[in-house]
Parts: sequence; structure tokens; C-alpha cells
Amino acid sequence: MFKWAQQQLANVAGTQEPIYGPSAIKSVAEEAKEQPYSELTREDVKWQAMESTCVESQTFYFTTDSGYFVFVQVIYSNVAGIRTTCQLTTKIFRLDGSKPILWCSTPLQNVEFSEDKTSFFADDLAIELSEDGTTYSIKSMNDERAIVNLTVKRTAPGIKMGKTGTTLFGTDLSAPWGSMRHVFWPRCVSSGTITTPDGPIDMAGKAMLSHALQGMKPHHAAARWNFVNFQGPTYSAIMMEFTTPPSYGSTVVNVGAVVRDGEVIVAGCDNTATHLESQSDSENDWPEPTRVRFTWKGTDSDGKPVEASIEGDLEERLDRIDIMSEVPGFVKNIVAAAAGTKPYVYQACRSSYFSNLLPPRLAVAFY
Repeated sequence: MFKWAQQQLANVAGTQEPIYGPSAIKSVAEEAKEQPYSELTREDVKWQAMESTCVESQTFYFTTDSGYFVFVQVIYSNVAGIRTTCQLTTKIFRLDGSKPILWCSTPLQNVEFSEDKTSFFADDLAIELSEDGTTYSIKSMNDERAIVNLTVKRTAPGIKMGKTGTTLFGTDLSAPWGSMRHVFWPRCVSSGTITTPDGPIDMAGKAMLSHALQGMKPHHAAARWNFVNFQGPTYSAIMMEFTTPPSYGSTVVNVGAVVRDGEVIVAGCDNTATHLESQSDSENDWPEPTRVRFTWKGTDSDGKPVEASIEGDLEERLDRIDIMSEVPGFVKNIVAAAAGTKPYVYQACRSSYFSNLLPPRLAVAFY
């Protein structure tokens, strides 16, 4: 009862949690032992829009034939069931460095969902799932610096790990007090434009979608992250790894997949993200990765073992984000409530790798 009371205080006040240990988390990897992954249905891509504390997002990542790396993200946040805030973020990198990064992050008003909660609407924004469940259209005039008119079509199955894609938190896992869930469209094709002050950007190329739900305060669920998005001419590989705070035993949860058009090659939780070499960031003394290895393991549809890996030096980073200064205000307030928390995100994109995955592009983010 005392630990439960401490947890409720942490939920409301945002304080650090007591040490519950690894017994207070049920990783999605436990499900994946019996069933490594499941293909998504329309039900799986519905917005949950929880009425309790949560951060839910849909993030579309683009690697364009015209030489850009872009993400478009909508975030739905509920703080303690008291206040709900939504934000649209668009970030555009020109990979040859010839243009500065364009970052647009604006609040959304009058948020609504379609009747089946598969589509998201707000003033000057519509993200709609097609009737056949294979295509999203994204249209936004929310920020005149980035007018979005995009189509994202799935070319490989959508997936979640295990049966639910969900990791549970709590001392009574039959009635958990928190959760973390990820589902993916790992390989898609994109078309359309984003119109910027410099003119329209042709967005034809590869894309992927991550739909994430953190059903608790974000800094209570995870202390560190690794995210990988590889898009090649034949294969796509994605990986999302988080490490819990010490309150949950610093448990590592890794979900990932390698796919090609029409087929999942391997998917599950038996993957690793390794920082082989790091350097001290001169501005904040954080260890910034400089050489990395990512490995995917599992079995294919015939039960044969599969292993794929990417290893190499990172080129000069695209960006370093001080979350406390750049994320939407509602997330900043949640994270700042944890004493000593000051996270950074390091973003990099390599145009080629020597590995048993085919090039060309790998985008990675760490914090």
C-alpha cells in the first residue's frame, strides 16, 4: 500500500519514483517469446486518447529522393486528466547541409477524431487513414513556414511486437499503473510536397510511421532511448529501444524489424543497440555516440534464423536538441518536474554503411 501511495504522489507531483525493481515491469519481450510480432489491423492504429496522464504521438519519417530527411509529428498529451494539449511539429533537414534546419512546432486547436478514431483533425490539420487501411493523407496549413500536403502508402505489413506491442508498469501487473506501446508501418512510399519559404519540397521517396503511446509520465517510463530508421532500395529496418529509470531496474526494452515490400523478414525484441565509441559533448559533457552497431535477430516465416546488422562511424550530427528548451511546453513541464532531468537528443543521418543491409540511408537518434 505504501508503494502504491508513493506512486500516486509521483503521478500527481511529477516527483521521482521509489525503487520498485524489475518485478514492477512486464516487458513486451515476454509476449514476444511466444509470438515475436503481429501484423496490424485497423483497430491497432486507433488513437487511444487516454483520459489519464499520457503522451501519444504519430510520427511520419521521410527520406526523400530529392535529398531531404523530414519528420512530421502530431502529439496528444494529457496531464493528470486535467489538461489536454496537442502539438504539430515538422522538421526538415537538407542532407547536404546547403540549407539550415527548418523546425516548426505549433499548438493545435479544436482537436477531434473520426468516429473510429483512426483519423485526427484540428484547425487547419487533417491526418486521415484510407478506407482500405493502407494510406494516410496529411494536410496542414497550421504553419505558413511548412504547408504540408503528403500521402504515405504502406508497402509492407504494419507490425507490433508480441500480441499487444505493450510494456506494462506497476507492482500489480494485472492492474498496471503505466504502459508503453509502439506500433509501426516500417516501409512506405511517400508523395506530395511541403511548401517552405524557399519553395515546395518534393517529398517523393521512402517513409515510415511510428505510433507511440506512453501511458504515464514520460520520464517515469524511460531514461534513455535509441531510435533507428533505415530505408534502402530493397529493405527497411527500424528499431526503438528504451531503458527504464532505476525505479524499474534500468530494464532495456527493444522492439525492431527488418522488412521488404510485401514481407516481414524478421521482427521481435531480440535486438541490440550498442554505442561502440563516444565522445564528450563539449557543451554539456554528455557522451555523444560516434560509432554504433545495431543488430536485429530472430527467425523468418520458415523458422530459419535471421541476423542483420549495421555498424559504422556516424557522420557529423544533424542536430542536438535540448529537450528542455525545444519541446512543446506541456512536455517540458512534465520532464522538468523530475529532479536533475535534462535530456538531449542527438540526431544523425548516414548516407551509406558497410553492412549486410543494403544502403543508402540510415537515420538515428539517441538520448
